[in-house]
Amino acid sequence: MTLPSAVRIYLATEPVDLRRGFDGLAAATRTLMGMDPLCGHIFVFVNRRRNRVKLLAWGPTGYTLVYRRLEKGTFTLPIRPAPGQTHVEVDAGELGLMLEGLDLRGARRRKRWRRLSPAGASAGRPPTLGPAPAP
Repeated sequence: MTLPSAVRIYLATEPVDLRRGFDGLAAATRTLMGMDPLCGHIFVFVNRRRNRVKLLAWGPTGYTLVYRRLEKGTFTLPIRPAPGQTHVEVDAGELGLMLEGLDLRGARRRKRWRRLSPAGASAGRPPTLGPAPAP
């Protein structure tokens, strides 16, 4: 998946009834994740058996809903959530691999350089590059 860098992907850690449509998943985004579904980010929900997944996104003209069902096997969360955590943020690569059926829990993330946030930079100085956080 190729997405703009400003788009974030949030994966619900609790199962959701996927019989819900646009409005039901938008309500789940608000209640379960505490986020605004109209913010332009992508919200991912899985069912209890983890063999179905829905992605909800808001665009300039309305909601987009993507639905994927596995005939055999289950989806595995790419990140182990902390107890009580309602959602985790994943990147597009992790989501793509999850949708393809790969289990990333045993994978090691190699160190990469990333741009530090402008909020962390000193006033009047441009943001600097720093090492990616360790997993």
